[in-house]
Amino acid sequence: MIESLQNEKVKLYAKLNNKKYRNELNLFVASGHHLVTEALKKNIVKEILLLNGEENVYGNVTYVTSEILKKISGLDNAPKVLAICHKCQGQDIKGNVIMLDDISDPGNLGTIIRTAVAFNYDTIILSSDTVDVYNPKVIRATEGMIFHINIIQDNLSSKIMELKDKGYLIYGTDVRGKSNIVLDKTKKHALIIGSEASGIKKDLLSLCDVSLCIKINPNCESLNAAVAAGILMYELTIQSYSSVLQ
Repeated sequence: MIESLQNEKVKLYAKLNNKKYRNELNLFVASGHHLVTEALKKNIVKEILLLNGEENVYGNVTYVTSEILKKISGLDNAPKVLAICHKCQGQDIKGNVIMLDDISDPGNLGTIIRTAVAFNYDTIILSSDTVDVYNPKVIRATEGMIFHINIIQDNLSSKIMELKDKGYLIYGTDVRGKSNIVLDKTKKHALIIGSEASGIKKDLLSLCDVSLCIKINPNCESLNAAVAAGILMYELTIQSYSSVLQ
């Protein structure tokens, strides 16, 4: 059992709240029973830290105090369990794709990941300036769905051209775009969601085959990025996989 906050392992794991150390160590923290269980299914767990006195349903664990769980998780209310996990390795592009152009809010990114899995998207491609996918707030917002989707971080322009070469149809989002969404069922597609502040960059929008918009009440200036992504993913997916979603 580890009891001291000055333990070298505790101090190391606490650094994972910082993106710099997540990148250096290639590790991240998954807090709470649900996330730990999902990480175990993915076989990416390095070590599980469990509150002393709690029932062990996880296998090999290290018992620790509540103060240690609080320090490593970065949460005011300490979880009873957390896992130190190896980052997932991105795979080749597969299935329908969501591309995120500089999404900055961790909650939005986590919600988009969760929604993408719900609507049968297989790959998410993040721009280099999108918030870190292993940010603890992102991890929690995904509700474990981060372990069920292929995540790639790369230059979006080059990835769009790669997708076009693979026969993908590229949908962008723009206030001047089409509000009637008609899917070409003969092709896989990629949907680009722009940043909360300024939308999709012009150079990326110019590469899109179709630009889409969502009609809303004129008294409302805009939709939250994650909400807009969810609406468009549903509309595109329901046309292809209506039997799956019924």
